[in-house]
Amino acid sequence: MQDINKAIGQRIRSQRLAKGLSQEELADSSGLNRSHLGLIERGESTVTVTTLQIVGSRLGMSVSALLKGVA
Repeated sequence: MQDINKAIGQRIRSQRLAKGLSQEELADSSGLNRSHLGLIERGESTVTVTTLQIVGSRLGMSVSALLKGVA
């Protein structure tokens, strides 16, 4: 499970950076705490489908696009 969390976190981080967003900007626009987003990006927190949907929409991606090739 931890490998999946890390892969999802890396996907979110790479997409965030590709969009030129800081962690704080993405967290604020997603309604998340920046520390929580950091935990997600490092794979240290299990992310819910709801959170994936919110973060994905801020990144212009669907949940399925975020998960593609992860599992």
